[in-house]
Amino acid sequence: MDKISKKLDILSKSKFRGSFKLNQKDTEYIKEKGLLKIEEHAIDFLNSRIKIKPKNDTKQTPYKGYPLFKAQHATGICCRKCIQKWHKIPREKILEAKEIEYLKEILMRWIKKQLKNR
Repeated sequence: MDKISKKLDILSKSKFRGSFKLNQKDTEYIKEKGLLKIEEHAIDFLNSRIKIKPKNDTKQTPYKGYPLFKAQHATGICCRKCIQKWHKIPREKILEAKEIEYLKEILMRWIKKQLKNR
């Protein structure tokens, strides 16, 4: 099992993190837009809302309304506080490209797993 698979397994066992699931509307949206567009959005979100600790850290990611928001909460990538707790990346550190890529990969693997399980 690789690092990301292990992390997803650990997160899925959290009562809170494991409670997030994609619904039919989310699945339809992803199929309509395509995984590449969702991946682009993930990179944009990470760069614009997460890369540098935001002023509203812990409050910037809604719980519903967009599949990627659910993915962020399910994977502990919703805010810098959660990223520090679950992914051991210091809250005050500006994320580097390799860290953005790692977090994006976790988000996309969670989404793909959700799609497969539907």
